[in-house]
Amino acid sequence: QGRPLLLVLNKIDRYSATEREQLRDALQTHLATSLGADRIVFAAAQPAPQWVIRVDEEGNEIEQQRQGLPDVDQLKARLWQVLEQEGKTLAALNASMFAGNLSDQVAARVLSARRSLGDRVIRTWCVAKGVAVALNPVPIADLVAAAVVDVSMVVHLSRAYGLPLSRNEAGGLVKTIGAQMLLLMGTVWAVHLAASALKLGTAGVSAMVTGGAQGAVAYYSTYVVGRAAERYLANGKSWGDAGPKLTVREILDSLDRDSIIDQAKADIRARLGAG
Repeated sequence: QGRPLLLVLNKIDRYSATEREQLRDALQTHLATSLGADRIVFAAAQPAPQWVIRVDEEGNEIEQQRQGLPDVDQLKARLWQVLEQEGKTLAALNASMFAGNLSDQVAARVLSARRSLGDRVIRTWCVAKGVAVALNPVPIADLVAAAVVDVSMVVHLSRAYGLPLSRNEAGGLVKTIGAQMLLLMGTVWAVHLAASALKLGTAGVSAMVTGGAQGAVAYYSTYVVGRAAERYLANGKSWGDAGPKLTVREILDSLDRDSIIDQAKADIRARLGAG
């Protein structure tokens, strides 16, 4: 109840224009209370073959069977309208529900929309974590902030992908990703921890020097966590054949770390300046 509903009449190529209108009128009469006229859609996913006469160069008539092209444009157009008008309801649908030849474009569009939303979620939490770490002179608090922010980000990402995770589930996913990052990015994390120790050892005197750089590293780490979690969610809460280690490695190899760090510093400065 309350879900968008379409009635698709397939094999419509078997009917004449007059018969189609008669069929539509009859259905509207029977379904007037449960389905609006704009929810009745015609389609021909696999039209019946047609016999055609071809005349060759010598004037001979040759009878051939020709397969018509699928006619699903009206259905596609109506699906786009439903997606735009009732996106909040449809956001809970798993993209796998759109599997199949006819729905490849629909699935791609839904996934693209989720990725766009996911990108905004990731960047928002990257800035939040970068600022929190940059401002906090105590290393233990740095680590606590990192864990809380990453888990919260994954919870929000899971909702964007229509596969909501509890905080415990999100925490487990963050731990899995973090373990692989630790193996693959040991040097980066060593620098991060050394900077935390420096901040504590100087009672915060070096915070202005190290805070911004450390905040940028925190921003970057959350960005990687977000991309890995996004890959996991887009695959239906699965790492697939690659597993978490290869997935994280592929993400790290695909990123321009220096560019992201520079963007992180700019975003953190902008947020601190606005504050």
